[in-house]
Amino acid sequence: MAKVKKLKKDELEKLQGLNNQFQGAKLQLGDLEISKHNLLEQVKGLKLQFAQLEADLIKAYGDNVVIDLKSGEVKEKQVNGENKQ
Repeated sequence: MAKVKKLKKDELEKLQGLNNQFQGAKLQLGDLEISKHNLLEQVKGLKLQFAQLEADLIKAYGDNVVIDLKSGEVKEKQVNGENKQ
């Protein structure tokens, strides 16, 4: 029967340590991918909400206005410094 060879203690520890780090990194990548998927779904939902609100605001104020997001002021779009009619 052939003699079984073994790694030195420090070689085995280094190999096991690297393997643990590799497995941990793969797990983190999976978690990040799940987080990414969840964020993409959240963005998709927000886009739908923006589109619905935009449609509602166009009905209320027309499609040729600009809304100041800080003040809420609604102004007619300007072309070359003049109000678009």
